[in-house]
Amino acid sequence: MEGLSVLDMIQQGWYITYPLIVMSMVVISIIFERIFALRGLIAGTLKTAGGLVGQLQKGDFQAALATAEENQKKPAGRIFCDVISQQEGESLEYLSEVIENRRFEEIEALKGSIWVLGTVGVSAPFIGLLGTVIGIIKSFTSMAVEGSGGFAVVAGGISEALIATALGLAVGIIAVIFYNYFHTKLERIEAAMTISSDRVLEAVRLGRKAHGNG
Repeated sequence: MEGLSVLDMIQQGWYITYPLIVMSMVVISIIFERIFALRGLIAGTLKTAGGLVGQLQKGDFQAALATAEENQKKPAGRIFCDVISQQEGESLEYLSEVIENRRFEEIEALKGSIWVLGTVGVSAPFIGLLGTVIGIIKSFTSMAVEGSGGFAVVAGGISEALIATALGLAVGIIAVIFYNYFHTKLERIEAAMTISSDRVLEAVRLGRKAHGNG
């Protein structure tokens, strides 16, 4: 086993290390995709609501609808566009339900594939542990077959086992860290949507009152 490199040990334990490498690639791609998808949504939600409040308070619902339609690429823009387009003749209670339903849909869509991060975060260390157990079993089997003891006989198998453990832990740790990060981010986005939705509903109420429809 002298001169055995890390790459050699990864190749020897391919049945464990290769799946972990594939998992790491999936995790990295999801992380970058979700970072891009969630960036700027908190500030964008508050900004979109801020642009609508003044128009709604004045009762200028057509201008507010046009503003919301301009922001339909953003989750908040889609939510407010649906609400403003349905506000005529509907109660505030109904509009509140519309907002709640649309907000739920948008948050679920924003979650994307982050469930994969949670699954990998839980399973990767166990897969690495499986590689560890198999590597140690192979080491002691080699010792029994050769009929001799000593560290040199089991060193290769133990090294292979430790590589599997290290890979499993590394992939799992990264997946769990970003799984928790994205969940916290989504909670903040949902809070921003809730605050903004309340402001928009209040602005609708004031706009109706200003025009004698309150």
